[in-house]
Parts: sequence; C-alpha cells; structure tokens
Amino acid sequence: MRKEKTYKTIEIPSLIDMHVHFREPGFEYKETIETGIQAAKAGGFSGVCTMPNTNPVCDNPKIIKHILQKAKKYRFEIYPIAAITKNLNSLELVDFKELKAAGAIGFSNDGLPLLDKDVFLEALKSEELILSHCENETQEISWQIEQFKKAIVLGYNPRLHFCHVSKKESIDLIRKAKKEGIKNLTAETAPHYFTFTIDDIDKTGRFKMNPPLGSIEDKRAVMNGLLDNTIDVIATDHAPHSNEEKLKPYFESPNGITGLETAFSLAYELLGLDRALEKMAFNPRKILKINNKKMVKFAPDETWIVVPSQFKSKCKISPYKGMKLKGKIIND
Repeated sequence: MRKEKTYKTIEIPSLIDMHVHFREPGFEYKETIETGIQAAKAGGFSGVCTMPNTNPVCDNPKIIKHILQKAKKYRFEIYPIAAITKNLNSLELVDFKELKAAGAIGFSNDGLPLLDKDVFLEALKSEELILSHCENETQEISWQIEQFKKAIVLGYNPRLHFCHVSKKESIDLIRKAKKEGIKNLTAETAPHYFTFTIDDIDKTGRFKMNPPLGSIEDKRAVMNGLLDNTIDVIATDHAPHSNEEKLKPYFESPNGITGLETAFSLAYELLGLDRALEKMAFNPRKILKINNKKMVKFAPDETWIVVPSQFKSKCKISPYKGMKLKGKIIND
C-alpha cells in the first residue's frame, strides 16, 4: 500500500495580486474569469486586480458588474481596475466616480501606456489609485514622478502605483522620490524580473513579456529594491495566451506569461516567509485599502517541480518549466 505524502503546513494570510489579466470579456480562448480564479486559488491568492484591456475595454459599469458577478459565483474577490481613458486609446478621461461606485478599485491604461502628460496629471487629480503601465519604462517613470509632484503642489493628494518595474534606472528614480519623502507612491515588480535575465531567452515566446527581461544588473537592482522597500509589492502580471501563440518564434509571440501558480514559491525562496508575505499579502492590502482576512495553507519545507501541463490556467506554457521550487501552497 502506497503511503500518502504528508506536509508540515502552516496557515498564512492569503495573497493579493495587484496585476492580472483574466482576458474576459473578449479573449476567453486565452483565459476566462473561471480559469483565472482557479489558477489564483492554486497559487494561494484570495483576491486579484484585473486589468482593463479586455474587449470591450473595462471603461464602463456594465463590464465591471459582469466581472464582479462572475467572481461572486466562484466565491472569490476580484478588485477590478478600470481604464483611465475611454477605450484606452483616447485622451478622454473616464468618469472616475461612476466607475468607483460600480466597484472599480483603481484605474490603469494597462495595455496602452498613457503618454499625454496633461491627461495623466488630470487623472492624478482624481485622487484615485492610478496604476501606471510604462513601456518606455525609465523615461515614463521620470516624467510621471514630476507630474505626481506637480499634483501635490497644486493641493491634491494623488496616489500612484508603478506596475511591473524591471530596470535599474527606474528603481533608482523611485528610490530617490521616496527618499524625498513623497507619500502614496508605490511600485511593484514580478517574479520573472528577479528570476531571469535577457540571457535566459530562448527561440520561443516563453520568455517574452513587456517590459522585456533585462540585464544581470537590472535583476540585481530588482532584488535590492525589494530588500530596501523601494519596491513595495510582488505582483504576477499573469498574462496568459493560447499555447499556440506562446510557442511561436520569439518575435512573433505576444507579450505575457503565466505567473499565479509559481509566484509565491519564487518570492519565498528569494526573501523568506515574512518579507514575501509583506510584498504579496500585507502591502497590497494597504495600498488597495481592503480588509481581506482569508488564510491559506503553506508547506514551507515542501519542494516541487514546475509542471505547466498541470496548471489550472488555460495557458500551459511557462518559463519556469522543470524548475525545482521550495515552499508550496496546499489546497485541500
């Protein structure tokens, strides 16, 4: 008779992911709210912030209500992020109050960076949480910090969170701003930026994401930024595509990788339990101002091999394939 494997488990606060793409509505062949939630639960998350680059764009109460109704059906917390500008590609601001009343917890033009400085300033004046998706990362972070300071001088209390920070120069800019005493300015990175570098990229799209992987100096800067609290949060930027899309040659493959089911083990190995929970459980709750008290089981000494074919996500392609990780979320 085969002996069942036993785990030494502890209870830890559930994780909150400030940056995911569940693709619904419009791109259900990549992921659905249901499969995204299953992947999130497998990774230890009890709540996620879904980005607005769906089809239709999440820029109206109808889409927000659709997302929230689906989350309720699966007894899971989704904190919708609405677009900053209508249809993402316009310069017309959304109705922040209307979308917040419908359930939006923050605003982002993830998928299409907002490059108009005046419109960005007006968004900051709303005093809502703005999650900035930067593509020309360091340059955009530089002028956005200046607009943030301008909003403060004008008497506003802006809230700005930089998504998926990956470059040394960007982290240096955020560190400098924080040392100046600026409040309500936060930043996140993702596990792939402290795990891989440009040298890990292969011929397929497994390692293709935006911002792209950087140098060893960038990787070290991300790690140091986590350690000195320049970077407040580890988010996954879970951005699944179909298996066929991700296995295309690198330059033909879309940006984005799956991340929900591997993230906490990677953070735990790098930072240890207390600091990993700070970045993935406590700080997201503070920034989002939520009162989520759910707990999950974690086996701190358990080792496991990443087998993407077993993922709950629709996308079974992962740059972490075959990696041996320590620390495992246990779902009974």
